[in-house]
Amino acid sequence: MTLASVQGKYRLGAVVLHFFMGFVCMKIIVATDSFKGTLNADEACEIIANAIRDCSPDVELVLKPMADGGEGTARALIKAASGRWIRHKLMGPLPDMQVDAGFAWFEDKTALIEMASASGLELLRPEQMNPLNTTTYGTGQLIKAALDYGARKILLAVGGSATVDGGLGAASALGWKFLDSRDKQIPFGGAGLERLAKIVKPKKLNLVPVEVLCDCDNPLCGELGAAKVYASQKGANPEMVERLEKGLAHLADLVGAQLKRDISSVPGAGAAGGLAAGAIAFMNAELVSGINTIMTRSNLGADLEFADWIITGEGCFDRQSLSGKVISGIVKLAAQLHVPVAVLAGQVKVQPQEYQKLGIVTAITCKPDDMSLDKALAESRTLLSLAAKHFAGRYLFI
Repeated sequence: MTLASVQGKYRLGAVVLHFFMGFVCMKIIVATDSFKGTLNADEACEIIANAIRDCSPDVELVLKPMADGGEGTARALIKAASGRWIRHKLMGPLPDMQVDAGFAWFEDKTALIEMASASGLELLRPEQMNPLNTTTYGTGQLIKAALDYGARKILLAVGGSATVDGGLGAASALGWKFLDSRDKQIPFGGAGLERLAKIVKPKKLNLVPVEVLCDCDNPLCGELGAAKVYASQKGANPEMVERLEKGLAHLADLVGAQLKRDISSVPGAGAAGGLAAGAIAFMNAELVSGINTIMTRSNLGADLEFADWIITGEGCFDRQSLSGKVISGIVKLAAQLHVPVAVLAGQVKVQPQEYQKLGIVTAITCKPDDMSLDKALAESRTLLSLAAKHFAGRYLFI
């Protein structure tokens, strides 16, 4: 299918909608996640809003880019909650790497740190991916930089990590020492876990409340833990997975014995290769819902109170979208306020009878059935715009 034929399919609905828009004014919230690999959340919201404005300039549109704690969280919240970016140069996911990263800063002196910008998989070439070597030290440097800047609260977005080091790198940057049986500092990376013998707390540890944005419930260890579920995605072969699993279990035992903290049974502690567990142990952190935090800080609930619709979306709308992701959070909030929900997605893999039970009125796919995925990705902007116009022509004024 060509783009011209897709455009022709939706043009009539947009024209009819434009005729009626002079008589009715609606308020529509546009709150999408990123369309991974093609559009960030900010871009996706703008495309949808512009498509609806093309149908009529009279609709009130409120744009709230969303994220759930993964890549793009800082950018989305800066846009949605009027923050700014503070640049910082630091160690990347490998000890010999330097990266330009930073943190999001907000007026209430809250800093949002997106670990992917410092310790993320996206910073590595395929041949560099090895969680025995990768470290969260750069993420710890960002936390320290935010504290030095005057942060009174830190939000830690942990999606997209390249690491399985239990957060030891990040804690090292804050002054913790992790020593082997000879009182020597263990090496960075997951390989150091198995050599750990002694944990030494800093003499001075000036921390503020830390919240880890985490919508998964994976424990630190076990069949659903950080190593066995995620390490292979970060470059680990089966032998490495077993080493990392044993190393994380050893870390949990030492934290329990030396710090009197249980990190082995906490749901979500396995997030980001165990960085969540390390944040609990070494930063006294609390695990919180990523999407709920973003919705609250962007004041989405107040905007929804008098809305006629909320449009959300992501690259692929599937069953995972309904559990701890942006769409699931928005659906729950919209249901409380009786606001209908529309989903626009690159691909829709949930059946109408399933999503309609949750309050989603419609889920519109951007990719036509007879268009290749590569072509759809290349034309993502146009296809998303057309899907938004199709939604407007079919649902806004009937």
